[in-house]
Amino acid sequence: MNKKRKWGIGFKITSGYIILIICLIVSALVLNNQITSLQSERNGVIKYDSQMRMMSNNLERQILNMESSLQRYLITDDETHLDKFNEELATWEASYEELSTIVQDFSSGQEQLEVIHSGIEDWINNIGQPLLNAILANNNEEVLSTFDGMQSSVAISDLQQKFTAFRTFETDAIQVKVAELNDQNTALTYSLFGILTLIATATIIIFTIISRNIAGSINEVTDAIQDMNASDGKLRKRITAKTNDEVKDLVLATNSLLTTLENRQWFQTNLAEVVTAYQGVDTLDELGEVLLNSLTTRTHSVYGAFYIQDIRNKNKFNKIAAFAETGDNVGRESFEVGQGFIGQSVKEKRILSYDNKDNSFHYLETALGNIPISNGIIVPVFFGQEVVAVFELASLKPYSQLHRDLIKEVVVHLGVTINSIIGRMEVIRLLNESQAMTEELQVQSEELQTQSEELKMQTEELTTINERLEERTRDAEQKTHELEKVQVELRQSAEQLRQSSNYKSEFLANMSHELRTPLNSILILSEMLAENHENHLSDDELEYAKVIHDSGEDLLNLINDILDLSKVEAGKMDLWFREMDVYEIPQHIQNLFMPIANQKGLELSVDVANDLAEIFHTDVKRFHQVLNNLLSNALKFTEEGSVTVKVDRARITPAMRQLSDTWITVSVTDTGIGIPKNKQNIVFESFQQADGATVRKYGGTGLGLSICREVTKLLGGWITLSSTEGQGSTFTVYLPSLPDGNAAQTNIAVQEAVYTDAAPAMGVSKSIFDEKHILIVDDDYRNIYALRQALEHKGVHILEASNGVECLNILQTATRVDAVLMDIMMPEMDGYETMERIRKDLQLHELPIIALTAKAMKQDQDRAFEAGASDYISKPLNLEQLFSVLTVWLTSGERLRNV
Repeated sequence: MNKKRKWGIGFKITSGYIILIICLIVSALVLNNQITSLQSERNGVIKYDSQMRMMSNNLERQILNMESSLQRYLITDDETHLDKFNEELATWEASYEELSTIVQDFSSGQEQLEVIHSGIEDWINNIGQPLLNAILANNNEEVLSTFDGMQSSVAISDLQQKFTAFRTFETDAIQVKVAELNDQNTALTYSLFGILTLIATATIIIFTIISRNIAGSINEVTDAIQDMNASDGKLRKRITAKTNDEVKDLVLATNSLLTTLENRQWFQTNLAEVVTAYQGVDTLDELGEVLLNSLTTRTHSVYGAFYIQDIRNKNKFNKIAAFAETGDNVGRESFEVGQGFIGQSVKEKRILSYDNKDNSFHYLETALGNIPISNGIIVPVFFGQEVVAVFELASLKPYSQLHRDLIKEVVVHLGVTINSIIGRMEVIRLLNESQAMTEELQVQSEELQTQSEELKMQTEELTTINERLEERTRDAEQKTHELEKVQVELRQSAEQLRQSSNYKSEFLANMSHELRTPLNSILILSEMLAENHENHLSDDELEYAKVIHDSGEDLLNLINDILDLSKVEAGKMDLWFREMDVYEIPQHIQNLFMPIANQKGLELSVDVANDLAEIFHTDVKRFHQVLNNLLSNALKFTEEGSVTVKVDRARITPAMRQLSDTWITVSVTDTGIGIPKNKQNIVFESFQQADGATVRKYGGTGLGLSICREVTKLLGGWITLSSTEGQGSTFTVYLPSLPDGNAAQTNIAVQEAVYTDAAPAMGVSKSIFDEKHILIVDDDYRNIYALRQALEHKGVHILEASNGVECLNILQTATRVDAVLMDIMMPEMDGYETMERIRKDLQLHELPIIALTAKAMKQDQDRAFEAGASDYISKPLNLEQLFSVLTVWLTSGERLRNV
C-alpha cells in the first residue's frame, strides 16, 4: 500500500525539510570554511606570540646565566659554575636560530633580532670569553684586569633593553594582525545574518504551501469523526479513506479505536457479570463452581479446576470444584507447593500458561492429569502477599489477550472474597460451638451455685486473713520508709566519701608539688657537690653529699609510689596497651638486676618457655613496674641462694577465655626469709610488711606489693603468693594479652604522671654552653640558686626573674637570651600565661622555652605545650637530663642563626 502512495503528507513535509536542510548545509559549509580559515589565522597568531616570548625569554635567560656563572665562580671558586657557562655558551646559538626561524616565517622583526645577535657576540667576545680564558689559564692578574663588573652590567642591561624592544615590536605587529582578523569576523557575522534571513523567508513560503495541501484532506476526516460522536458512540459504521496518504492511516487508526471500544465494553460487561455471580456466595465449594462456570463460558475453556489452601497445611492445596464439557471429574484432588506445573505457579507466585502452536496434542503433567490438551493457563489468587487459592483453565484454542485480561481482573478482588467466606464459615463454626458451650455452661451454672455457698464461708475466713495481711502491709510500709531513710543516708555518705577522695587526690598533688620543689634543690646541689669539680671537698664531705643525694632519690621514689597508689585508688591511671616481645624480658632483667645479684652473691636466672607467642599485648611500662617491684623485693629479702624468674603459658579456664585467648604467668621465686601464713594476707595492703623486725632490718614503705596488686588488676590479671617461712616465696602474676585494651577499665580517666623522654645523657660539651645567656624564671630562690650554680659551672651567663612580669620585662630589654627555664606555679603571672605572652605579644617564636614544674600529670604537660613550651622537664631535675635537653635546643638555635 505504501509503495502506491505518491505525494503523501510525510513526503510533502519531508520535501520541505530537505530543501531547508540543503540550504542550511550549504550555508554551514560556506560559513565553516570562513570560520576555519579565520580560526587558523588566529591560532597561528596566538601560537607565534607564545613561542616568540618563550624562546626570547629562554635566550635572554641563557645570556644572564653565562654572566652570573662567571661571577659566582669568582666568588665561590666552584667549577660547576664554569660548566654551566660552557653549557649555555654551546647552546645559545641554537636557541637564537630557532627564534630567528619563527620570526622570519611570521614577522618583519628580523632586523631587531640581528641587533640582539650582534650584542650577544660583542659581550661574549669582549667580556665573557676573555674572562673565561684568564680563569682557565689561572692568571689572576688577567682576571682582575679583564673583569669589570660595571662594564659587564651595562652590556647585559643593554641586551635586556634590546630584548624588551624586540618583544614590544612583535606585540604591536600581533595587535595589528588581530585587528585585521576582528574586521573579517565582523564581515562574516553580517553575512551569516543575511543568509539566515534568506533561508527563513524561503522556509515560510514552502511550509505555507504544504500546510494548505494537508488541511484539505484532514477536514474530510474530521467531519466523519464528528458524525460518529453525534451518534453517542452507538454508531459502529467504519470510515472509508478516499486518499492514499497519511489521512488513510488516520482513518485506519480511528477504526482501530472503535474496535478497542467494543472490546473494552465487552470486558467491563463480562467482568461485572462474573463478579456479580459470586457475590453473596456463602461456601467455598459454591464459589468455585460459580467462578469456573462463569470463566469457562466467557473464555471458551473446556476444562477447569479450582483449589483452596489447606488451613492446617499451608503448603497443600485441595480441589473444591471442577468443570468439564464431558462431565468428567478432571484434575487431581490435591497437590503440594512446587509439585507439577500448577505447584510451580504457586511457588513462583505468578501466572503460568502453556500452549501448542503446532496444534498437535502432547501429554503434559498438570493438575488435570496426563490429558491431551492444546492450551492452558494457571492463575494464583492472592490475599495480601500469600497465595490462598489457584485455578487452572484449559482450551483447545489459544487464549486471546482480552481473555487473559479478564481473568487477571477477576482475581484482583477474589482473594478478599475468599478470605471473607472463610471468615464467615469460621464465625458459623464458632457460633455452633458457642451454642454447645452454652448448654454446658447451664449445667456448670448449677454446680457453681452450690460452690458459691461454699465460697461465702471461705470468704469470711479470707476476710479475717486479709485484715491480718493489711496489718502486716502497714508494718512493711513502715519498714520500707525506714529503709528509704537509710538509703538516703548511704547516698549522702557515698557523696561525702567521693568528696573525701577528691580532697585526698588534691592534697597528694599539692603535697607532691610542695615536696618536689625543695627536693629539686637538694638533688641538684648534692649532685654538684658529689661531682667535686674543683676538688675542694674531703672524702667525708663527698660521702655526706652522696648520702644526701641518695636520701633525696629515696624520698622521690617514695613520693612517686604514693602518687601511683593514689592514682590507682582514684581510678586515674592511664593504660597504654601495645605489643611486647616476651623474649626480651630476660635481657631487661639482666641489665637492671644482675649487678645487684652479683653484689649480694646471689644466683639470678630467667627461664622463658619456648611455646609462648612472641608478641604479647599489654601496658609495657606497667608490666615492667610490677616485675621490677617483685624482683627488687626478692633480691632485698634474700641473703643467700638464688632468685628465679619463670615466664610460661597459663592454664586457661572458661572464665579467663572470655577476656582473652592468650595468658601468661610470670613467677618470681626466691630462697629468702619467706612470709608466715598468718601474715600473707596483709602483705598486699598499703604500708604493710610482715612484721616490725622486717621493717627495721630491710627498710621499705610497704607500698610495692600493694601497687603490684592494683596495677595487675588494671592489666586484667591477678597476683598470687606461695611462701614458707624460712624457705622462700613465690609471687605469680597472671596476665592476659589484650590487643584492644582492657574493656573493664574504659572508665579510667586518662591522667598519668609524665616525665620528659629526653635522650640519654650524652657527653655534654662545655663549649656549647660557653657565653650562652639563659633566663631562669622561678619564684623559689633555692631553685634559682641551684640552677645558677650548675649552669655557671658550664660557662653560662644567668638572668633571673621571680615571676612572669619580670620575665617579660627582661626579654624586652635584654640584648641576648638563648633559652628560658620557666617554672609553672608563680605569683602574679604563672608560667602558662607568661609563655603565651612571649609567643604572641613578643613574637619570640624561635626562643627555646623549657617548662620546669613539680606537677607531673599528663594534662600539665599538654597545657605547657599548648601555651608555647619547647620542651618539658618535671621536678626534681636530673642535671644530665637538663644538660641534654639544653644541648639539643641550644644547638638547634645556633643552626637557625647560621642559616
